[in-house]
Amino acid sequence: MSSGKLTTHVLDTAKGKPAAGVKIMLYRVSGNGHEKIAEAVTNADGRTNAPMLAGEAFKAGSYELVFCAGDYLRGTGQAAGDVLFLDEIPIRFGVPDAEAHYHVPLLISPFAYSTYRGS
Repeated sequence: MSSGKLTTHVLDTAKGKPAAGVKIMLYRVSGNGHEKIAEAVTNADGRTNAPMLAGEAFKAGSYELVFCAGDYLRGTGQAAGDVLFLDEIPIRFGVPDAEAHYHVPLLISPFAYSTYRGS
């Protein structure tokens, strides 16, 4: 049985706290195709309640997390209007070792974001 997993969390750097209520979709990427394989919403700690993907379903390959930051930013009063500078934020990354733990967090504000491979 595979022990690898994918986890994430979202931090609101403008407010200095976890971002609760952010919808996140996970896609498996192959060539020009995307297959949606998971969806979650962040809890009060800015984390998902379970890994986005784990065990036998977690395979080496290319993935993309899409964070619905615009809905969160509108909901917290940090952004308004139909067109935002940041709305859906995609982060595409590779998983060479399906036995490892990959943590891909998102740090957001209304006008900037960053990510890294966490632990």
